Amino acid sequence: MKSVMNLDRTRLGIIGLGYVGLPLAVEFGKKLPTIGFDTNKQRIEQLNTGIDLTREVESELLSEATHLSFTTDLDALRDCNVYIVTVPTPIDEQHCPDLTPLLKASETLGKVIAQGDIVIYESTVYPGATEEDCIPVIERVSGLTYNTDFFAGYSPERINPGDKEHRVTNIKKVTSGSTPEIAEFVDRLYSKVITAGTFQASSIRVAEAAKVIENTQRDVNIALINELAIIFNRLNIDTEEVLEAAGTKWNFLPFRPGLVGGHCIGVDPYYLTHKAQQAGYHPEVILSGRRINDGMGAYVAGQLIKQMIKQRIHVQGARVLILGLTFKENCPDLRNTRVVDIIKELEDYSITMDVYDPLASKDEAVQEYGIRPVDKPGKGSYDAIILAVGHREFCDLGAQQLRAWGKPIHVLYDLKYALPRGEADLRL
Repeated sequence: MKSVMNLDRTRLGIIGLGYVGLPLAVEFGKKLPTIGFDTNKQRIEQLNTGIDLTREVESELLSEATHLSFTTDLDALRDCNVYIVTVPTPIDEQHCPDLTPLLKASETLGKVIAQGDIVIYESTVYPGATEEDCIPVIERVSGLTYNTDFFAGYSPERINPGDKEHRVTNIKKVTSGSTPEIAEFVDRLYSKVITAGTFQASSIRVAEAAKVIENTQRDVNIALINELAIIFNRLNIDTEEVLEAAGTKWNFLPFRPGLVGGHCIGVDPYYLTHKAQQAGYHPEVILSGRRINDGMGAYVAGQLIKQMIKQRIHVQGARVLILGLTFKENCPDLRNTRVVDIIKELEDYSITMDVYDPLASKDEAVQEYGIRPVDKPGKGSYDAIILAVGHREFCDLGAQQLRAWGKPIHVLYDLKYALPRGEADLRL
């Protein structure tokens, strides 16, 4: 029987080396024997040469993790006694939770877990998923009994992709465990690397719920601001001016309108609403906010078409340049990007579109969305330009250089308030 209640004996296995798993593995790899496991062979090969294509961890930081190794070999995990699962939790086309990656990871763990081991989940889920969905899979595959032979914890990830200020170590960490003793161990484990401190939740379900409402709250707040932007546009009032004026009050929340995508804010609320509906409650506010945010791509496309008509630009057959495809600025992450909603809407008008994003992987864009970004836009080529993602590369160019890609008569639409007021023809 392996025992891990002594931190000095901990041998970590991190399952999933994406935006969440890799930064965590690197920090633990500075302190404890750590194995980073991923089924993507190309990803492991890149990491073994010091390259992280997600841009979350610089090469020099990878080299500092002297106790960290990377592998696709399942057998290499057998010597570990604590496992941390950091795989994605997406939704399907019907906006229902897709636990496939999580359940597959649990099956993988079931093949290597031994008596006395602990598995900690970080993936965002609805309350109850860890113990109701994942743990039974481990029990079935391993033949071990939960809270007798092996134990569990939940410590939700709080990674903000592309953010170099708020990183894994300086974001306070919520922890929990399946027994009081395990909860204490999990909290001490994370305290080894989290300099911002930890908060020990009373149960795994509380920790799961805390995570899922973090992004649900942001989603609802952004939906309110998006709805206000639609209203103010109809009233011919500048939304940013209104928000700046209202923001002079100390307790006004500084949200801005925009597209809401990515693997968190645009996804997590559906996990909570799914569980709420299973419990017999229809969550009206959360789903209303989701409908507003999911409809912003169509709204943006409609606003662009109207402005093109106002400027007497022939819509059918027009060329439009979309600047940015990733779900947020300064980040190569394409998951659940809502820029594709704008593209789909404009396609209905027989508009030709070029997408330019120096951060996005062209191959991934083709694989995920059937879109191949251009190497570089042609000068004087476009009837409209949409600044969809506020990458530094675009913001640093300024309106004059952005407009150089447009024809003599064109529309410049700034979705990100990246340009000074008055320099774009349209703002959200």
